[in-house]
Amino acid sequence: MSISSHVEPNTYSEAVKHDCWRETIQCEISALESNQTWETALLPKDKTVIGCKWVFKIKYKADETMERYKARLVTKGYIQIKGID
Repeated sequence: MSISSHVEPNTYSEAVKHDCWRETIQCEISALESNQTWETALLPKDKTVIGCKWVFKIKYKADETMERYKARLVTKGYIQIKGID
């Protein structure tokens, strides 16, 4: 299955089918780890996990040629309950 250089995947499972997006995901994970963005912790019984999702974009130059692939891991903060999560 080939992917056009101008198609952004909507899901992680679509993205990992292609080398260019796998490399981009790995770069983002490496950056998160080197910046010590998070640490593993035990979840208290009365708390819920706040999920995350991958967002994929293709960045373009001013002349409309492709510059790079961009992947970001973002939290689903909209599911938080104020004062609880």
